[in-house]
Parts: sequence; structure tokens; C-alpha cells
Amino acid sequence: MKPIFFENVAIEAVECALPTTIVTSAEIESQLAGTMGRMGIKPGLIEGLTGIRERRFWDADQQASDVATLAAEKVLAKSGISRDAIGCLISTSVSKDYIEPSVASLVHGNLGLADHCINYDVGNACLGFVNAISSVGLMIDAGVLDYGLIVDGENSREVVEATIDRLKKPDATAESFREQFATLTLGSGAVAMIVCRKDLATSGHAVRGSVTRAATRHSRLCLGQRTYMTADASKVLIFGVELAKKTWDLACSTLPDWSDAQIDAYMPHQVSQRNMDVLNEKLGLTTEKHHLNFPTLGNIGPAAVPITLSQAAESGRIRPGHHVALMGIGSGLNCSMMSVAW
Repeated sequence: MKPIFFENVAIEAVECALPTTIVTSAEIESQLAGTMGRMGIKPGLIEGLTGIRERRFWDADQQASDVATLAAEKVLAKSGISRDAIGCLISTSVSKDYIEPSVASLVHGNLGLADHCINYDVGNACLGFVNAISSVGLMIDAGVLDYGLIVDGENSREVVEATIDRLKKPDATAESFREQFATLTLGSGAVAMIVCRKDLATSGHAVRGSVTRAATRHSRLCLGQRTYMTADASKVLIFGVELAKKTWDLACSTLPDWSDAQIDAYMPHQVSQRNMDVLNEKLGLTTEKHHLNFPTLGNIGPAAVPITLSQAAESGRIRPGHHVALMGIGSGLNCSMMSVAW
């Protein structure tokens, strides 16, 4: 696919909602003490390898659509945009209430949006939200849409607790522990964004362009189900960063002002400190330009990039005039990078 350039697309508002239940890596390891002791694994492994101290869980009965609705209500209230003005709703949640109907249809109903508002899910692992921005942006530039709402709700409680239960069993092997280790890093959160025609925006946060590259020969390195996920973390890191370098080079050659010197802040999908260190070295990125939250939120899937953007804006880390890079690598493998003039 060729690079996408947007003419009249802006991020009007982005808001996140976070669970209040905090689960530390030490608490997870305490539940696995028997297995880890049997395997000769010392406490502190999760935080030591990943830098993740804690993550958050929604209540067990809170579904993806419930928490996505919470974030959507926040962004609608902040922006003041009429619900009737929303012409498209896209959900990018990996977490699902059901196989069908779509999470988007449930959120659409919860919000009471108009019948002219189309709604559907976009699924692309951790890249779904960035892909949805492009989809809404293309519709805006095509003249068929004024305002679009993108939502994501993730609750990792079910898969993490199921993984702990499996790994606690006496027959758990070192191989199964290694394959399911990445699941223990997952966190939860919800986020919503309104994307609109730039001439209607009050924010001035212009979406300028994006590039995407795929390496689907590695599509089976990370496989997830509702209660079970396996990942070859080392190969995901190696081949993911390799793909990121190819995508970065394409962005440098095609997107305006795309270089480490010209980018003020990075909003990355983030998995661990190790991943960030390797990515920074390979791409030549300035470490201090990253807004990071994985130590306290863990890996929150497609919610990571927009939640990071919301927190960076709220804290004043990014300001009007900054060139902001939205960047992600997702299972598949796929990589996208998007330029935003904040």
C-alpha cells in the first residue's frame, strides 16, 4: 500500500478510562511461587525482564463494550460534539463481548447514536486503533463523513487469570511457562477518540499521513484466544523491530518532516523496556522523546497508542505545534507509523 496523505483530517479529542484494580507483578508471581520454585526461577522475573511493575484489571463482569462506552462518554462530554453528528463508530478492541454482534454495535446502542451512524469493528491486534484513524480519515477526505468516533476497551483479567491457573498446575512445564509468559504482562484500559474534518475542529491536531508495512510470514509467532495466548517473545522482538526499521525508512522517505530530529514526541505501542531499548537503538530514536506507561499499565494492546496520546496531552508532555509520531507493531506482523501535527 502507498503512503496515505490526509488533507482535511484532525483529532478533535481523545480520552481514556482506566480500571481501579491494580495487580502487581509481585502479586502474580506469588500465585506462581510453587511453579517458579520448581523450575528454579527467582522472584522478580516479570519486572526484571519487562520493566512492568503492575497492570490494571476491570471487574470480571465488565465487558469490552462497557468500558469502551465509558471512554466514549468522556470524549463526547469533553468535545461537546453532538451524538447526532457522529457518522461512523469503529471499535478496535481485541477483547470481545461476543463473537457476534460487533463490539461497535453494542457501544453504538449504549450511546444511543443515530441510525445514520455506521458502525463496525476493525481487528488488527495492537495496530487496530491506528488503522481505524486512517479509515475514518479516508472517509473524511472523501467527503462522506464529518465526525467519526473510534473506541477501544480491553480487559485482560480473564486471560491472565486463566493463564495463572494453568501455570500453577503440577504438570506445567518450563516450555509452557515460556510460551505463556507474555500473557502475564497484559493490562487493561479503555480509550475513545473523535476524528473530524479539520475545518470543523477546535483542537487543530492535524493528521498528516501514515505508512504501513507487513511481514505476515511471521503471523503465527503470537496466537491469542479468549483464555489462552502463546508468544515466541524473542522472535516477535527480532522480526518486529526488523519490520519497524523498514517502516521507519519508508516514513523518512515519504512523510513530511519525518526524522528523529524533527519529531518532538513518540506515542508508541509499548510491550516492555527491552523492546523499547532495541527499537530505539535500531531506529536511532531519542529515548527521552517517548511517553511511556508500560511500567504501570503493562501491554494494553490496541488501546496503548491512544491512551499514551491521551496521557501525554493531559500531562502537557505534548503541546500545540509539536510533531507527534504514533507508532505500533502488532501481531501479524504489521507495523504502522502516523504523523500528527499537534
